[in-house]
Amino acid sequence: MKSPFPGMDPYLEAHWGDVHTRLIVYSGDQLRRQLPTDLKVRVEEKVSVLDPEEEEDRPVGYFPDLRIIERPSPTLSISAESSSLAVAEPILVPRMAEPQTERTLQIIDSRSGNRIVTTIEILSPANKNDLKGRTAYRKKQKQLEEAGVNLVEIDLLREGGYVLIAPLEVVPRSCLGTYRVSVSRATDPENVEMYRVPLRERLPTIRIPLRPGDPDAKLDLQSLIEAAYENGGYEDTDYRLEPEPPFLPEDAEWAAKLLHEAQRR
Repeated sequence: MKSPFPGMDPYLEAHWGDVHTRLIVYSGDQLRRQLPTDLKVRVEEKVSVLDPEEEEDRPVGYFPDLRIIERPSPTLSISAESSSLAVAEPILVPRMAEPQTERTLQIIDSRSGNRIVTTIEILSPANKNDLKGRTAYRKKQKQLEEAGVNLVEIDLLREGGYVLIAPLEVVPRSCLGTYRVSVSRATDPENVEMYRVPLRERLPTIRIPLRPGDPDAKLDLQSLIEAAYENGGYEDTDYRLEPEPPFLPEDAEWAAKLLHEAQRR
């Protein structure tokens, strides 16, 4: 069963750790078939946590394993014989906060000592939701720009601040919809390519710049989301609930009608 939404499914944001990983991997698979033989696609990963046993806040790096999870039942069953009282249902929270995992897709030139040609950033809450994360991401943008690396930014999260490399004040209103995509080419540092990515439309196919002289590769964002939805088993999403974060008022009525017509609410 496919998602009832024509483009990005807002309910996937609640599972962004899993969805983000799938989008990175599927993007690499899609691009690999289009690249010259001397260009390679690599997934780079960085995880930093604080060791609670250390007196100083020194970061400890590690690489997480693949996780298989079982969704808990939404209710707890207690037999009538055990108690005549209504029992409140607790909300489970993790014992420890999970570390932020940052994954980046890179296209590298194997002829030039594995020089990074293009970096593709599928944004995560860690990039957008607090000042520290936004500052770190801005620093990374600057480093890539100074190194002459093409930068593709894909923001499919409704929550968090604006962090794309194009200054917010110069971005056309048509490109400031629910989601945002930008492409910054090393050969044209004065301009940024922006794509329209509204909630109510299919996600676009975007151009991925490579080396000067190479034709652009293409990345079909909609097919990535559809694959993540299907392979992640999100067909059992409960669309009777509101997503997190909630819809804006102007989108709530549209979404309710869409879900009703699809018999999902």
